Parts: sequence; structure tokens; C-alpha cells
Amino acid sequence: MDTPTGNYLKKHTEALVKDVGIEAACKLTGRSKATLGRYYSDAEEHADRFMPVDAVAALESAARFPHVTTALAELQGITLSYSQEKRNSASGGVNGDVVALSQRFAMLMAEYSQSIEDGIITLAESKRLLRETTALQEVLLQMKLHLEEEAT
Repeated sequence: MDTPTGNYLKKHTEALVKDVGIEAACKLTGRSKATLGRYYSDAEEHADRFMPVDAVAALESAARFPHVTTALAELQGITLSYSQEKRNSASGGVNGDVVALSQRFAMLMAEYSQSIEDGIITLAESKRLLRETTALQEVLLQMKLHLEEEAT
């Protein structure tokens, strides 16, 4: 039952666990390292295992980014908006977002340029590009929130 959708969800589940940290994830979910690992394992015998919704909710409340929720939304063509109460740090508003956006985009382009140098994007390079793309997405979402706030 190895599907592109399943693989996509497993990769985001892994990102969520790593965002929180494996030890903290075990405490928050009440599950062992081995059990958490099975949820994002790409091994054939774990292809049909996915993290339960209650565990995802517990981890996403402690994470910096809602990895699994965002992945589920993307699979359905849905764009998410985050509530102001979840933010942990003050921001410079839209102007600060524009600066952060240009910095993140520059980092993504630098990573891409380095990755494509030999004409092949390796798995490790692909993962680095994915991390930069996700970071860029987070900045865009913060910018969207600030723009919505200024529009009301």
C-alpha cells in the first residue's frame, strides 16, 4: 500500500517528530521511539501505518509548524491561515516580512544553484531544498497574516 500520498504524509510526519524532538514527542504522545518511527518509516511492513490524529494534534501544539496538517491541506488543495495566538515571537509586520521573504528566497536560490551545479539533484540536496521551501512558505504565511490584519 505504498502510495505517493502515503509517502508524502510519512515525510511530513517525520518532519513533525524531528521538529518537536524524538524524546519530547515520546512524552507528548505517550508512544515509544520505535512506534513513532513506524509512523514515518518507508519500510514495506509499515506502509499502512500512520500517526493517529490525537498524536498529530499533541505534537503540532508543540511544533514550530503544523507539518502534517499542512500536508493534508495541500493534498486537498486547501490553503491554511494561522491564528495570531500561536505565534511565539513579535514580528516587524509586513516590512519585516518582506525582508525575511527576500532573505529566505535568496537562501533557496543559493541552495538550488549549489544543488544543480553538477546537473543532478541528489536526495540530500532535495531535502535541503525542501527545508528551504518550507521555511519560505512559513514566511509567506506570516506575511499573509500581517496583510490580513492591516486590511481589517
